Amino acid sequence: MTTTDERSPEPTGPAEARMPEAVIDDAMMESMRAKIGVDLRIAHSVNNEEATRIAVAKFAGGIGDINELWTDAERGLASDYKAPVAPPSFVIGCFSGIQFGWPGLGSFHSSTDMDLLAPIYWGDTISATCRYDGFTGPRPSKFAGRMVTDHFTNSYTNQHGEKVAEIRWQVVNYERASARSDDSKKNRRPLTIPHPWTVGEIEKIEAQVLAEKPRGVAPRYYEDVHVGDALDSLTKGPIGLTDEVAFIAGGGTPIPRLKAHASSLVDYAAHPAWSFRDPVTGAQEPIYAVHYNRAAANAMGVAYQYDVGFQRQCWQIQLLTHWVGDAGWVAHLESQYRGFVYLSDVVELGGEVVGKEMSDSGEHLVHVATFARNQRGDNVMPGRATVALPSREGGASPAATRARNLV
Repeated sequence: MTTTDERSPEPTGPAEARMPEAVIDDAMMESMRAKIGVDLRIAHSVNNEEATRIAVAKFAGGIGDINELWTDAERGLASDYKAPVAPPSFVIGCFSGIQFGWPGLGSFHSSTDMDLLAPIYWGDTISATCRYDGFTGPRPSKFAGRMVTDHFTNSYTNQHGEKVAEIRWQVVNYERASARSDDSKKNRRPLTIPHPWTVGEIEKIEAQVLAEKPRGVAPRYYEDVHVGDALDSLTKGPIGLTDEVAFIAGGGTPIPRLKAHASSLVDYAAHPAWSFRDPVTGAQEPIYAVHYNRAAANAMGVAYQYDVGFQRQCWQIQLLTHWVGDAGWVAHLESQYRGFVYLSDVVELGGEVVGKEMSDSGEHLVHVATFARNQRGDNVMPGRATVALPSREGGASPAATRARNLV
């Protein structure tokens, strides 16, 4: 709530933020079809290129990952990696996504499928590419008129030409005016936002967050894991403004990269669809501000500021790296982003072992189903993953198998 007195000027400008609005038509779809298979220009959205000690620490802090394997050089040297390493999600802090095509439509990241192939060491240089694989739709939607879904593939390669990760992701594009309409709002469940937590509830949540620790150096052996076992929980929240800002500062998802003053105005003059006019401050703000600016979220047809899809993806990866321990490896993940995680929400992540097998190469694999459940009981990120664990029968651990020869 804001208050004013006789010395405070009245707000000027429009009563609410407005963004360009369009409907999906044949010409728009034909223009997008012509781009299928193109490697996109992404220089304006690349953030971290080198996994420096500070870059890794900022990224780990930005996703709330307290595992000292990522931030303590001695811990990295003593591990099976034999050197300091970054969390496998660090690629998301190098490059995640871009604003692309469909002018006048709103958009949100809807799902991710990713392979983690090799560790990223401190000092590595990561080069990213992004290919547009086309779209599906249009299709009707209760949320916003019609929608189309874009498909992209990101590849990440280190300075040795070794691919360290590949991410296949989808973005839903929707008719923004329809999402803001009264008819669309009637189809949505009434929510109390921000959530009215009591002091006692918040104290209990924060105690749970502080009690959750990564497994660390103690190996989790394949033979000790059974189908039906529950994963250790990981809790996020209540989600605050600084949580979103920290994710951005760590390299997460400015699309394009955030800038200020003349640097931003030059970009907005060249790309009007990248920004909107804040009705309170009068400043031009990036559309990305939907994650920390309520006026931007409302203009997008959403009730309140909300989290980032790739931020949620980092939480799933953290859930798994906490569980497997320093000697394990997270090989594959997939997830769907269902609904918004609003500022003030609390999300508890967890999962269950659903299968075990030996790979063709003799690696001990465990398959898990994961969830991310908010305080309303909604699973806002159902997912699956495959992890590799060390064996009591001996042999190199999954981390050691993937460790680079540093001699």
